[in-house]
Amino acid sequence: MISEWKDFLARAGAEFGDSGVAHYGNERRELSVAITGNVFADLSHYGLISVHGEDAATFLQGQLTNDIRKVDDLHSQLSGLCNPKGRLLATFRVFRRGDSYYLCLPASMLEEVIRRLRMFVLRSRVTLEDASDTFVHLGISGEDAAQALQAFAGELPASVSDVVQGSEHTVIRVPGIHPSYELFTTADSAMRVWDLLNVQSAPIGADAWQLLDIEAGIPVILPQTREAFVPQMTNLQLIDGVSFQKGCYTGQEIVARMQYLGKLKRRMYLARVESGDRPQSGDEVFAGDSEQSVGKLVTVAPHPDGGFAMLVVVQIASAGEGNALHLGSVDGPVLRLAPPPYPLAED
Repeated sequence: MISEWKDFLARAGAEFGDSGVAHYGNERRELSVAITGNVFADLSHYGLISVHGEDAATFLQGQLTNDIRKVDDLHSQLSGLCNPKGRLLATFRVFRRGDSYYLCLPASMLEEVIRRLRMFVLRSRVTLEDASDTFVHLGISGEDAAQALQAFAGELPASVSDVVQGSEHTVIRVPGIHPSYELFTTADSAMRVWDLLNVQSAPIGADAWQLLDIEAGIPVILPQTREAFVPQMTNLQLIDGVSFQKGCYTGQEIVARMQYLGKLKRRMYLARVESGDRPQSGDEVFAGDSEQSVGKLVTVAPHPDGGFAMLVVVQIASAGEGNALHLGSVDGPVLRLAPPPYPLAED
């Protein structure tokens, strides 16, 4: 994290955890406001990989699940990186600024993804770097928060994945239960926009922002779930994270076969669980009294009404009404499933 920015956050009351800002003194209230009101968050628990060089676009086109040719100064995209078996190694948002492409993903995933991508550079004229301290990264959600952001940026992107560029900032419209944006800018500019946002909106920590991503049905691969899912299991193809027309990339044959020849047996759902202990990404899901796992937890955050909200990948057959699902063990807490906030494809 940029040192002057971290000092600013500390003066603003931030309590830091292992992966960034945990909260600002009242986590339960922050969770509630995130769902109902106007909020903004430091997203330093996410990192950035910069990809630049003469062959950057060609290189990424051969590695990512989405069509990098559609990424430009005005459009970003969700995408994924797969192993040769079509299993997701990471998910991220890709945007472009200047001569560089940027991959935005959890900081805990950064080192492994850079290492993996460098394996395929070979003779390509491409440079991969950790660019996490290039910008301050903020998340903004809510109607009033959007108005304050507009007062800073002058213009906001109209549709999800659209981008507006300024001399010192990049603003991306992202999925959300309220109008939501991510801002990449300088430390000085971040301090100015923070003061604008802080009038009618509340700062929130990492868990509260993750709750918003969960409610929006956005899968985030973490180290515990690396190589656990093909993209369709996480609904990535339903939120414009996969292109089936772009041509070859690592794992493409498996992903395409699932789409056109296979039958999807697992998919991602929203879920709630009442538990005193925090579940963890990668925790298994069980149905009835069978000790055979039928699913896996993707991401989790506390819910303001108690317990935890999460995204889980579960066998479609086991997710039907009347089937009791348990988290962690056959006698673990009961999961209550709900569909994500976008249409699910027909089975």
